[in-house]
Amino acid sequence: MPATWTLHAQLEKDTIDIGDLPLCKVLVIKDAHYPWLLLVPRREGAVEIIDLDEVAQAQLMTEITRVSRALKEITKCDKLNVAALGNMVPQLHVHVIARRTTDAAWPRPVWGVMPPLAHDAEEVQNFINALRRKIWLG
Repeated sequence: MPATWTLHAQLEKDTIDIGDLPLCKVLVIKDAHYPWLLLVPRREGAVEIIDLDEVAQAQLMTEITRVSRALKEITKCDKLNVAALGNMVPQLHVHVIARRTTDAAWPRPVWGVMPPLAHDAEEVQNFINALRRKIWLG
């Protein structure tokens, strides 16, 4: 990881750090309404996917796939939403969100529908442990 890379302050505030894959920091969004992960490539100055070289772009896709498969298997969700928007936080980050047809925002995007709901400490730790096993973080 480059010595100058740091996680954007807003992402740090809104997430729980669960570990690092070869390219990305893996984070859980602090909102129990949705099983919601972020992948943040540890590359200084990256705002868009095209800011990564082709090798890093391929690695990002590999990590998105790994995390998406794990999230789908763990949650048994109806749909995965995967997006790199960055309209509010310019640091490149990819959302991977497990959606259910019964969730509060369905079928709309999750942003701004409900105020974030705090996680139950034991439930989120069980979720994190399952994710870490599935995506080879521990």
